[in-house]
Amino acid sequence: MAFTFAVVIFCIGFVGSFVSGMVGIGGSIIKYPMLLYLPPLFGLASFTAHEVSGISAIQVFFSSLAGIWSYRKDGYLNKTLILYMGVSILAGSLLGSFGSNYFSEEAINFVYGLLAIIAALLMFIPTKEIDDISTLTFNKWLAASLAFIVGIGSGIVGAAGGFLLVPILLVILKIPTRVTIATSLAVTFISSIGGTFGKIITNQIDYWSAFIMIIASITATPLGAKVGKKMDTKVLKVILAVLITAAAIKTWIDIL
Repeated sequence: MAFTFAVVIFCIGFVGSFVSGMVGIGGSIIKYPMLLYLPPLFGLASFTAHEVSGISAIQVFFSSLAGIWSYRKDGYLNKTLILYMGVSILAGSLLGSFGSNYFSEEAINFVYGLLAIIAALLMFIPTKEIDDISTLTFNKWLAASLAFIVGIGSGIVGAAGGFLLVPILLVILKIPTRVTIATSLAVTFISSIGGTFGKIITNQIDYWSAFIMIIASITATPLGAKVGKKMDTKVLKVILAVLITAAAIKTWIDIL
């Protein structure tokens, strides 16, 4: 049973982290529902929403770090955007992660479902792809404000917010797809610092499961990033939209 548990958790972490590296999200949009619903299908004990949020938080820290390392030499990491959004999302995630200890499991799942449906709706808004990244401009304070809001919600559910950051960067801030993918991983990493710290302090982490997920993350995320660099940006957008929509639908079916 212990072997089966390790294999199931590793596979969940591997799949989520591969997609994380490919489309620039922390991977929790996939791993959160998988951790909730897959273990019982294999006769394993189910995780609580608090445990899932804790595992997700610490796993995203390592997954996004591995993703940043993969994109470090490609010129897609926008330092100004990372600074403004990173500081704001860190503050928000610290606030949300500490506050999550006072939320019921139903409330945590509701917040996750709300974030997922917002992200899904944003992904279906048509955008014009921008190829020239040398003259990239954006509203710095809008970016910082949105990052703070995302940080609060992501801190509550243990997802560093990458699945919501990506559509915000693409649709609202009009950031090119490849810059979005690389930069969102960096902002997600900063967010995960606050989320992980809050979950550790409030004792919401199953460390054995988190360790397995971390091994899967540092293995799969660079592979996903390598594949993502070679894919058409339109295909990457479609994959992300489908994943977010599916996760949102599944979560809301269970909530309702």
